[in-house]
Amino acid sequence: MLQNLVLAAAEEGAAHEDSVLVPPLAELIVGLLAFGLLVGFFFWKIYPQIRKTYAERAERIEGGLNRAEQAQREAKALLEQYRSQLAEARSEAARIREDAQAQGRQIVEELRTQAQQEVAEIRERADAALVAERAQVVASVRREIGEIALELATRIVGRELENDTRQRQLVDDFIAGLDEAPRSDAVPAGPGV
Repeated sequence: MLQNLVLAAAEEGAAHEDSVLVPPLAELIVGLLAFGLLVGFFFWKIYPQIRKTYAERAERIEGGLNRAEQAQREAKALLEQYRSQLAEARSEAARIREDAQAQGRQIVEELRTQAQQEVAEIRERADAALVAERAQVVASVRREIGEIALELATRIVGRELENDTRQRQLVDDFIAGLDEAPRSDAVPAGPGV
């Protein structure tokens, strides 16, 4: 049948060879048939491949967008976590600084208290040492004054006092008399001065 059609088109084509605008029927049928075969082959082999490639590409793009959105959400969550950790670290650092300052003040107060106690102890020891030295000086001065007074008394009396207890009694009485005598602020200058 196809052959008959092609032959009929060829015969008609021979009759119409005069017209330039109208193609011969045989060429038209062969062209349409070739075009139909090409379109059929396109829809049979190439179009499914194009659809498959398009679907894969669309899926990759959508998957990439979904992954990008998910990554962006994870990045935002991670950023919020880092920000909260940074805020916690800052508050912890501030607390540590305040604790260190408080401990520093406490240590300074303890050292100041300890220094004051040591100063008080040193003063007490110094006062005790001064009292002891004063007592020694007073005793030494009394002995010297007693000896000077005895020597003076011996020269005045002209004889030596022999009784040791009697000498001590005289010296003590003399010193007691000096302690009770009114003290003057200005010491008068003697003739030998």
